[in-house]
Amino acid sequence: MRHFGHLSDDVRSRLFLKQPVAFDRESDAAVLSTALGATLYSPATRPGLAQDIRKQSARGVVSMVLCLEDAIADHEVPSAEANLVAQLGELAADAPGTELPLLFVRVRAAEQITDLAVRLGPAIRLLTGFVLPKFTEESGGVFLEALTAAEERTGRRLFAMPVLESPELAHLESRRDQLFGIARVLDKHRGRILAVRLGVTDLCSAYGLRRSPDLTAYDVALVAGVIGDVVNVLGRADGTGYTVTGPVWEYFPVQERMFKPQLRRTPFAEASPPADGLRQRIIAHDLDGLIREIELDRANGLLGKTCIHPSHVPAVHALSVVTHEEYSDAQDILQQHQDGGGVLRSSYTNKMNEAKPHRAWAERVLLRAEVFGVAREDVSFAELLSACLCP
Repeated sequence: MRHFGHLSDDVRSRLFLKQPVAFDRESDAAVLSTALGATLYSPATRPGLAQDIRKQSARGVVSMVLCLEDAIADHEVPSAEANLVAQLGELAADAPGTELPLLFVRVRAAEQITDLAVRLGPAIRLLTGFVLPKFTEESGGVFLEALTAAEERTGRRLFAMPVLESPELAHLESRRDQLFGIARVLDKHRGRILAVRLGVTDLCSAYGLRRSPDLTAYDVALVAGVIGDVVNVLGRADGTGYTVTGPVWEYFPVQERMFKPQLRRTPFAEASPPADGLRQRIIAHDLDGLIREIELDRANGLLGKTCIHPSHVPAVHALSVVTHEEYSDAQDILQQHQDGGGVLRSSYTNKMNEAKPHRAWAERVLLRAEVFGVAREDVSFAELLSACLCP
């Protein structure tokens, strides 16, 4: 699979100076953690789950989580597990060449990992790993030991994506000890940790908070503080850190907005065909908050995002594409570092590029360029998003 692989060759050629590379679930962990992009969650209870996975793959989704936790009611767990096993079995029976997203299962308890690994049988080959909810220093070791046992039993590489969302992280008096304790647990299983995810909805619930669609997670002081501390401890660029993914955006477009007059001017007004302009303006209006939050995610060291609606995926992916300016800066910085360091003016003549302080940033940009591609110099985010919305 590859990002933007659902677009035609001529469209990709028009948009990209450097096209995204292909990858699969056996690729290097650094590539996979960068490639997660918009990770779409789906309840494991859906009767057409296999068809949903195929459909979302055809629309450009490259990672999905099949949820057995908060997305379903407590009494639905046994039937959801049975449905998950049956639906993945159906997918596994497809032609071997069928392209599917990176698939993860979000469990409730550690014992589900080993149980499902056995029940899935040959279909375990479709899984990239498991999402571990409400991950703490106390619960984390049990989850990761179960994952290790599932790997040994199935002979498959399985990754973990812990979700940090417990009240212990929200509460100031316990946050520091909890974060360093989590870091110790993760370090013992470093090779199995694909990414660390943030459960902002649960963090807010500890205080009865919920942000509106006009606010980002960073406008909620409590959440912003937790995100900063998580990145501080777990997102370092010195080789000890992990990929930390952005929080979920809870809002999505509704048909009723078609009849509302409050449509603001957006970047899509000129990029979209006139006949499709109204639809694009409506979509952009609904995605304004999401777009702002993705930009703040990047500024704060987060990569990728949890998504609960397919309409969020194109925005996350379009904003993950490396711009021509970023790519030029990153190449110049790494070349300058190779030549012994120092500082130079950017090729866009609008900023200072300092080889040593900016090196880690440049290396991350080039890895993202490999996975998401590099836009041509005259291609904007609006054009990338428009192409994804109307392939």
